[in-house]
Amino acid sequence: MTVESTLAFALAMLILAATPGPGVFASLAQALSSGFRSSINVIAGIVIGDLIFLILAIFGLSAVAYALGELFFIVKIIGGAYLIWLGYKMWTAEPVLLNSDLGVGKKNGWQRFLGGLFITLSNPKVILFYCGFLPTFMDLRSLAVVDIAIVGAVVVTILSIVMMVYSYSAARARQLFGTNHWREIWGNMDTSHI
Repeated sequence: MTVESTLAFALAMLILAATPGPGVFASLAQALSSGFRSSINVIAGIVIGDLIFLILAIFGLSAVAYALGELFFIVKIIGGAYLIWLGYKMWTAEPVLLNSDLGVGKKNGWQRFLGGLFITLSNPKVILFYCGFLPTFMDLRSLAVVDIAIVGAVVVTILSIVMMVYSYSAARARQLFGTNHWREIWGNMDTSHI
């Protein structure tokens, strides 16, 4: 792999990761509902799902991924059901004080991880990227072990950073809008001239 192809792949990975999709929405929803820490499990599931597709693509199993269309349809249904369930839980949840630890939900870390994994495995954008678009950046049949490690590191690094930025921003927005900060600003504003 050349430096140019690595940089081109990194840029494509950045665009893929930054483009809103089910993974971004799942990590945002988790961060908004329970804070940044709880979204780490979802992000880990998303990253592992991407690595699974990368391995499938590198080792010539992209044809198998396409052949298993029904299995991916089932995974897509599970991922969609998880998003609906997550939305329902957010909609019906009791408000949680930001200072309490009730919103973190450490018991459900594996469920959040599996949710992120299923969302990625059912994401058509990810499937198309790894099975169709990735071969335009590199000859997958001639990758050495070092090249595979570099590509894997690029995927993990870029995807983790982008998802964490989204989740951290959502968690900060949650904190900002969950405080009396806005009430203080609007309450002290002089509206007599309006």
